[in-house]
Amino acid sequence: MTKAVTQDLALFDLDNTLLAGDSDYSWSLFLINEGLLDEKTHHDRNEQFYEDYKNGCLDIDVFLKFQLAPLAAHPKTFLDDLHHKFMDTVIRPMMTQKAQDLVNQHQANGDLCMIITATNSFVTGPIATAYGIEHLIGTEPEMIDGAFTGNVAGLPSFQEGKVTRLNAWLSARGQQLSDFTTSYFYSDSHNDLPLMKLVTNPVAVDADTQLSAYAEAHDWPRVSLR
Repeated sequence: MTKAVTQDLALFDLDNTLLAGDSDYSWSLFLINEGLLDEKTHHDRNEQFYEDYKNGCLDIDVFLKFQLAPLAAHPKTFLDDLHHKFMDTVIRPMMTQKAQDLVNQHQANGDLCMIITATNSFVTGPIATAYGIEHLIGTEPEMIDGAFTGNVAGLPSFQEGKVTRLNAWLSARGQQLSDFTTSYFYSDSHNDLPLMKLVTNPVAVDADTQLSAYAEAHDWPRVSLR
């Protein structure tokens, strides 16, 4: 039996939750604007994948094959430099003060804070750092000999995958979700209902239609960070 902890757990979705926009979707548009992806072949597919995600019918394996392929086309050092520009021109304008204040409040309370997102960790790692959040669970792009392969390493942190990945992370720390008397999960998306149903304090943030209706029916808080 594990020992209960006095620390609370605060989990944050990233895209359209802490961010007033979607980093995954925006990364593809950024690459198109930088001339690194062909607009004709990539723009419409990017739009369709985004609609599938919002409608809850995204084929995560097909999407990740599409989304991770550009990482395999360039050296890691080039991608890191590119990401700095992406942060400055695209991501920082999406980072709202309300979102930062929420993170700061949980950290001031001594809570264990984590971003848990389906978006890959290459895109999201610097964003978590910018928010001052140490812990991140994102879909992991496979790397071999310091280069991205375009494949996924392990289980994508999407829908029920977020539950599996979080449980594995906590288990590696000698913990489990039930050890936390209070646990929060902030999300905008009905895709996150599997994890939201497991925490003690689910919060719908600028929620999509499906999540907003579910939150209202179950008397969950609904807030905006915009």
